[in-house]
Amino acid sequence: MREDISTTIAMDPVLSPFTGWGRARWEAVADDWLGQVRRHASAEGALPRLPGRITGDGVRREGMEAVGRSFLLAAPRIAGAADPAEPAVQEHLEYYSRALLAGTRPGGAEEWPRGVSCRLPLTGITNSIVEAANIAFSLHVSRERLWAGLTRPEQLQIAEWLRHHARCEVWQNNWQLFPAMAEGFLRSVGEDVRGLQTHRNVARVESWYLGDGWYTDGPEHAVDYYNAWAIHPYLWAWYRMTDAVHTPEGQRHLERLHDFTASQAHMVAADGSLLHQGRSLTYRTAALAAFWCADASGASALTPGQTRRLASGALARFTAHGVGVDAPLTLGWYDAFEPMCQDYSGFGSPYLAGIGFLGLAQPATASVWTAVEEALPADRGAFTVPVEPVGWVLRAAEDGIVRMANHGSDHATLPVGEDEDRDDPHYAKFAYSTHTAPGTGAAWEDAIDSHLALLDDEGAGSRRSALRAMRVEGEVAGSVHVPQLHRRALPGTAVTTVTAGDGTAEVRAHLVQTDRPWPMREGGWMVADDRGLLAGVFEDGAWAQGRDGLLAAVIGLHGWDAPEPGAAGGEAPERAQVFAYRDANAMGPHSATPALRGRTGTGDTVVVTLHVLERGGAVDPQGWRDRVRVHVDGTHVRVDWASGRRAEFDLATFVPWDGHPGLTGPRGEAR
Repeated sequence: MREDISTTIAMDPVLSPFTGWGRARWEAVADDWLGQVRRHASAEGALPRLPGRITGDGVRREGMEAVGRSFLLAAPRIAGAADPAEPAVQEHLEYYSRALLAGTRPGGAEEWPRGVSCRLPLTGITNSIVEAANIAFSLHVSRERLWAGLTRPEQLQIAEWLRHHARCEVWQNNWQLFPAMAEGFLRSVGEDVRGLQTHRNVARVESWYLGDGWYTDGPEHAVDYYNAWAIHPYLWAWYRMTDAVHTPEGQRHLERLHDFTASQAHMVAADGSLLHQGRSLTYRTAALAAFWCADASGASALTPGQTRRLASGALARFTAHGVGVDAPLTLGWYDAFEPMCQDYSGFGSPYLAGIGFLGLAQPATASVWTAVEEALPADRGAFTVPVEPVGWVLRAAEDGIVRMANHGSDHATLPVGEDEDRDDPHYAKFAYSTHTAPGTGAAWEDAIDSHLALLDDEGAGSRRSALRAMRVEGEVAGSVHVPQLHRRALPGTAVTTVTAGDGTAEVRAHLVQTDRPWPMREGGWMVADDRGLLAGVFEDGAWAQGRDGLLAAVIGLHGWDAPEPGAAGGEAPERAQVFAYRDANAMGPHSATPALRGRTGTGDTVVVTLHVLERGGAVDPQGWRDRVRVHVDGTHVRVDWASGRRAEFDLATFVPWDGHPGLTGPRGEAR
């Protein structure tokens, strides 16, 4: 936060001993972020021009996003203020009323164009559909103060604009809920909804439910924070706006929302860091939205105090790193970092973070703002939580860092073809954490960190796409993929990987089935820093250490024989290496990942690797080796941890799969 905010609003160590944050600090941040938008506003408000990237759709689209998404932040601030005459609240009311009317005025397409059907070929700016949903959601939240304060002609003007977008056809993913938001709000205020049938969109999204509160984002197996900042909040709002919350479907969603908060709470570190996985991560605090929805409905798996502690910890973590401090929100994570963002992200995109402030819609007397503080899972020390329907296992050690073993979400399609290489670094890795980010740019091209690759003669590595089957059994998880090289599946080849963890370490065991030998490489977590990193290699492993002493290491436990010389007879590569990059990681400009090199045989090859991610530890190769003993008999692997825990599995049978090496058809039934 800006220094004047942090010095004038005192911390509250009694109510919030973990963060010191109370409602007043949330309100101050909201007002500050919204003030940044207004400082860059156009004359009528509908076309702010903030600093930052402009997408191919042009500046009008970015300005539209800046208004629609920052309204998500303004709406709860307006709705929950104790005194609607408070100057800051009046500024928000005046600005967004004026901006909405300017942007939806008939003939005003030069500022806010109408959306088009999302069917190829596209002929317009489709993102007006997204912002119509954000505006409808925000109008619902602030209805009693903003919508009620408009004249009837003004209401009819905005309603007609929303009605247009409620008719649009959209992509087969979370976009299905955008027309539903527009119709839902119109229905809630008694506007004309004849001919609108977006209940079908809602039913389609509900059909993508996986379990444990999680949905896949469309028919692809793409699971990420879109559950938190789009699917759950929009479903929550739709059932309320259409008076369907007490129907069997509405109650079912509340049950799913409850289960979602139970598992997502384990994706937040003790220091408030959020797990860094999935696309659109520049939305940042939007990941908190579902927690506020669940709390407001009495459906949360957390107590009100836990909800405040989790949300405040995350917001405090971002502001402590300068997010939104004395400048508009940037495209990035902590610092501006566009390589982690998608092509559709422009200068207005990060303001979807505002939906993560939804708790401000509740009054200051609500339990979420007054309850005695309670600890989160990461505050209580180590835990291991399987999320079986998704293919994840979440683990935290005593250091509070959360680590994810990823064997389910791949954001890729089948069958394999020319455009198959759609996996990206935020889905394709075997592991993610709250304190590391996957490599982007040159690091993604090399595909080293948290990945096992088969290498061609030029050293290009295979991709992990798409996953064919997965299984989570207690604390052990595994998956099967057919490696791709140069956008083609490698014939006669499949890789089964099983992960088992303990504390700050995990074992990844791989069964590579192939009809020819391949050079192979496996990388550990990528660590980053603002300055150079420390790194080194030893006999059977490598390590790298970055910010706050965060250290990643890999050690070959089985099957990592020394690699052979290259095809040209050149010198064999080192068995252990550290790969360093510049400007390839969202956590810092300098980054590095330790890696091992080896070679498969023909037929079945089993390799087992120890991965370590810990903070403040010393470089101790022998100590890392002493943490675990691995026994391999054919494809059977037994992992004995020094803590006394044991994992035992057969790589050939752990993940049921009806395919075979080289399969290019649909995913196995085990998915």
